[in-house]
Amino acid sequence: MDKVLDSPAAAVADVPDGAVLAVGGFGLCGIPSTLIGALVDTGTTGLRVVSNNCGVDDWGLGLLLRAGRIARMTSSYVGENKEFARQYLTGELEVELTPQGTLAERLRAGGAGIPAFFTPAGVGTQVEEGGLPWRYAADGSVALASPPKEAREFGGRRYLLEEAITADFALVRAEVADRHGNCVFHAAARNFNPLCATAGRVTLVEADRIVEPGELTPDAVHLPGVYVDRVVAAEPADRRIERRTVRPARQEA
Repeated sequence: MDKVLDSPAAAVADVPDGAVLAVGGFGLCGIPSTLIGALVDTGTTGLRVVSNNCGVDDWGLGLLLRAGRIARMTSSYVGENKEFARQYLTGELEVELTPQGTLAERLRAGGAGIPAFFTPAGVGTQVEEGGLPWRYAADGSVALASPPKEAREFGGRRYLLEEAITADFALVRAEVADRHGNCVFHAAARNFNPLCATAGRVTLVEADRIVEPGELTPDAVHLPGVYVDRVVAAEPADRRIERRTVRPARQEA
């Protein structure tokens, strides 16, 4: 089955207002910038996004956020986006902060059909006790707080129950995809992308290169095409670095 579409706009055309999106990438590495740009153009709003972070103010998911299209974020790290902080603190944006490993496992479990699991992450903190601000009111008070989590002991150690995550649509970036949807990811871009892909009911992949069926050897495939519904060619994009740190220039004697 040929899953390649002519344009990113066609791939996201049926994403409705209020949809739950699982979006791959880590920082600005491996983000589906072409599909995000197409969503910005559609005007779709009220989106509930699950992603490790929310890009930066002028790139990645930050573009949807700046346009006021995101209603809720489930993330593990959001520290590089000033507009994110402004919307969260003024009550415009609902935010569920989740430990990074827990977020990854919630997506993996969702893709595997596992409804929930126990983890030691967060035991003895507000993750267990509840009360983390999910949404603020305009006056700065907490309008919605996280609920307490169920806890159990296994082998003398305490664990928390975490529910799996599934999404209406997954947006994923691959280095190579064939026309059947089999995907290969490059280096660190193989982070949240496969997890988001399996957790999505409809999975959209943008690829730097699209090849014919049979060009990818089975051992090279990171994500089987059975999880992929649509493939589009990724547009050339800036290879941005979220926070660049370099050594001072060495002074010559």
